[in-house]
Amino acid sequence: MKEIRLTVYGAEVKCASCINLPSAKETKEWLEAAVTRKFPDVMIHFVYCDINEPKTTEEKTFSEKIQNDDYFYPLVVINSEVVAEGNLKIRTIFEKIADELNDSNNSKKSEQLISESPD
Repeated sequence: MKEIRLTVYGAEVKCASCINLPSAKETKEWLEAAVTRKFPDVMIHFVYCDINEPKTTEEKTFSEKIQNDDYFYPLVVINSEVVAEGNLKIRTIFEKIADELNDSNNSKKSEQLISESPD
């Protein structure tokens, strides 16, 4: 099964346009609860990244883009692909996870068909 990594980027201080929305950390927590309920048998690694303290190269890249106003936070990235930003829609995130799972299953089926085909 394909590994899924869901990263939520944000900061302790909310952006001005997000004042009435949950913080990025709160967003990560409710996303983790909702996604785990929807996909109970899928191993998903949830990460929160403070844009002022990124750890990896990818985190630094997305954090800089947020700080340069290319993206709003909270920013949700699944397997290095931006899925949602600002006021998130859970359906969009569910659809992306389902697509990732379908891609993984289709790849396995293709590999199986290739290995079963005669030379």
